[in-house]
Amino acid sequence: MQKLNLTDTSWLLVESRETPMHIGTLSIFSLPKDAPDEFVQNTVAHLRDTRTFAPPWSLKLASGAIDKAIPNWVEDPHIDMDYHFRHSALPKPGGERELGVLISRLHSHQLDLNRPLWEVHLIEGLEGNRMALYTKMHHSMIDGGSGVRLLCRIYSSDPSARSMLPPWSVPPPASKDRAEVSEMAPLRALLSQVRSGGRTSAALIKALGRMIEGSRSQESSLKVPFSAPSSALNTRIKGGARRFATQQYELAHIKSLAKAADCTLNDIVLYLCGTAIRRFLGESYLSANAPLTAGIPVDVRPADGDQNMGNALSLMIASLGTDVADPLERLAAIKASTKEAKEHLQAMPRTALTQYMMMIMAPYMLQMMTGIGARTRPVFNIIISNVPGPRETLYFNGAKLEALYPVSLLAHGGALNITCLSYASTLNFGFTGCRDSLPHMQRLAVYTGDALAELTELLRPATPDRA
Repeated sequence: MQKLNLTDTSWLLVESRETPMHIGTLSIFSLPKDAPDEFVQNTVAHLRDTRTFAPPWSLKLASGAIDKAIPNWVEDPHIDMDYHFRHSALPKPGGERELGVLISRLHSHQLDLNRPLWEVHLIEGLEGNRMALYTKMHHSMIDGGSGVRLLCRIYSSDPSARSMLPPWSVPPPASKDRAEVSEMAPLRALLSQVRSGGRTSAALIKALGRMIEGSRSQESSLKVPFSAPSSALNTRIKGGARRFATQQYELAHIKSLAKAADCTLNDIVLYLCGTAIRRFLGESYLSANAPLTAGIPVDVRPADGDQNMGNALSLMIASLGTDVADPLERLAAIKASTKEAKEHLQAMPRTALTQYMMMIMAPYMLQMMTGIGARTRPVFNIIISNVPGPRETLYFNGAKLEALYPVSLLAHGGALNITCLSYASTLNFGFTGCRDSLPHMQRLAVYTGDALAELTELLRPATPDRA
């Protein structure tokens, strides 16, 4: 039996039909050139028949519902594979649109709290001799980073590898002193908190003071909670139906733009998102005079911590420069804002970062739990995440992993989420929106591509060779 921590529990407390708290990953594969006609059917049979389960796939809530302040995970000895693993086929022609419609529908359904909180869907019929694997798991079990690591442990860099295990059967990485760690970790964590309590509290008070000072200064680029204007992104979630869209860009190209602009890759990501949102809102005459802000999760998981389960995040808030008309000035505003936000986080000891996130997220979580999201000023306008993924090309039973897209969650007051995930030589954007609260959300994906093309021309003007 394993107790959930406060952060993980909070994602269960805000679970509802309108705001299911699961996150997902969409993996797209090209089949081996020599794959037989029954390749997908054989893969499905192999996965369905493999019924050994490793944590966290083997765990469920002890009661199937939240009846305690801190619930427990327990092993489930009777996992129903007909529920957890499903085989689907796209209608012809099986293009990106048809895949997006299916993922949107699958992501709209809640997970059953009486079972282990995950589903895996293998999808065939994708044009170009491809197949897809959609995996979703409750946010109380994983964050974006741990979810990607958990899934990618089943893949191999060897294209000739076969008879590979499904994700639920791969055991966690071995630890030298696993028994000693599991028994002593809670005590050590408690002693560590006691020893660092004074320093952590002082750091949090100092951080709060700096936030208040920054909110009063017109010269400061530090963005604080509730400093953003309300926008069309901050509406109520109308039902559980979702829209999902994707974009894939060359990672080297994004990095070259960051180098040319003397900024970070994350700054370019925020610029693309902010520029697309500015255009999207402007088309409906819904633009705000003040800049919209993004809540940006920051992974603070220690290198020797559990990389496969739970949440270990802090948060920073930065401007998206949506009030700035000139593209390069917009990028400069984003760069200044993220620089100050990073300095703000780096001034705190690591022990204070999770508590700082809870302090920042408390109003956000309170809005979700009380259902008042979108009825008050937003804490920030949108969550934008950049999750590092595997750097090498991966395969599953010889099928090449071509793209890896994140699928995220929504809450009242946040009708859009943008998460990007790096994989091999690509940067993969996943746009998750409320179907009824944010019509035509798919346009945002296209607009990021337009923003990328515009920024490329501004930072690297066309030469005779390129004209």
